[in-house]
Amino acid sequence: MKQAWFKTTLALAIGAASSYSLASGFALNEQSISSMGTAYAGRSSSADDATTVFGNPAGMSHLKREQVSGGLALLNAKTDIDDASGSSGGSNDGDMVPLVGVPMGYYVKPLDDQWTFGLGVYAPFGLVTDYESSFQGRYYGDRSAVRVITLQPTLSYQINDRLSVGFGPTINRIDGELTSAVRNPFGGADGEVKITGDDVAVGFNAGVLYEMTAHTRLGLAYHSMVDYTLEGDTRISGSGLFASAAGKYDASLDLKTPESVDLSVTHELNDSWTLYAGSTWTRWSRLEEISVDSQGLIGPLAPVLGTITEEQKWHDTWSYAVGAAYKLNQQWLLRAGLAYDQTPTNNQFRSPRIPTDDRKILSLGAAWSPNADISVDLAYSYLKEDDADIELNSPLKGSYNATYKNTAHGFGTQVTYRF
Repeated sequence: MKQAWFKTTLALAIGAASSYSLASGFALNEQSISSMGTAYAGRSSSADDATTVFGNPAGMSHLKREQVSGGLALLNAKTDIDDASGSSGGSNDGDMVPLVGVPMGYYVKPLDDQWTFGLGVYAPFGLVTDYESSFQGRYYGDRSAVRVITLQPTLSYQINDRLSVGFGPTINRIDGELTSAVRNPFGGADGEVKITGDDVAVGFNAGVLYEMTAHTRLGLAYHSMVDYTLEGDTRISGSGLFASAAGKYDASLDLKTPESVDLSVTHELNDSWTLYAGSTWTRWSRLEEISVDSQGLIGPLAPVLGTITEEQKWHDTWSYAVGAAYKLNQQWLLRAGLAYDQTPTNNQFRSPRIPTDDRKILSLGAAWSPNADISVDLAYSYLKEDDADIELNSPLKGSYNATYKNTAHGFGTQVTYRF
């Protein structure tokens, strides 16, 4: 019982918890506010500031001064749930994603003419969803809070005037807190499951930056898969049927966050205009299904929950972005970008935990540099998704059908100081 509930609920909730970021699946894009202004076009080739530690570690060789960058992105999502129906009663308010902040911080120091050291702290995955307690689809998804925080020490090496490489291990901590309603298959009051878990695992980021000409840079960055085994506990509560299983249990979950490859180009058209383009591939097909056998479960729930299989069949995705920056004067730089991001979810198995579809993103940004030592970046992004249809029917959870209309606003600010 303890492992079945934990594995099934937590794995699905991670997708839900991040479904309204400005990236697909449960990835976050918000590791750089300067890149946010161009919808992350040119993320692996721009190397404008210390945030290149994440965007492309090879880009640190392009920075000739010691510097530190720190910022915060705020994400505000809105969902309208239309045409909802199902076998259970309840509400469909749709406002299940609270205002969320995503912090970031970076440090870069040139060691000599070829070697550069960098350090980054950022959040690559995670957000929150919290449906109302009377939500009609509560048996397919309730509250989820999941975060991944990454520490990345990094080195870059400038091979020659045109070619640089970079590499850094990532030390990643994941933790989650989840609550789910459990349907009583024989009628009567619902049960409740609350789960917490965490783990620390290691991955890596690597990149190459090539200056094709004095005005054009090509960047390629790779973010590795990270393999977690979350350890925590499951608390089951409820009366009647659920009373026999009530209590606290040890729990664990194996989870892999996907690898991704980012390819982009930055071209300085003239003294005023810079153009950006990029594409990112993410291997979401790692998440095919969650299949769990209950162990130690006895009593009336055993025949129903003995084996639980949640099919996902996610597929790999591509995102595309174009952007531009205009140097208004010595102090002000204006940015804009457009992006298209595919969803990894499968239409057949889409649920309230991952109610997303393909999305389009418009971004605007500005950088203010009162002198050569300080830059302040501001950015705004608007996201609109295609309507996401949900059509689910399970003997255990009943039926739930609805259309989700999702939008989101992102606001970011970042300060860079050069020593």
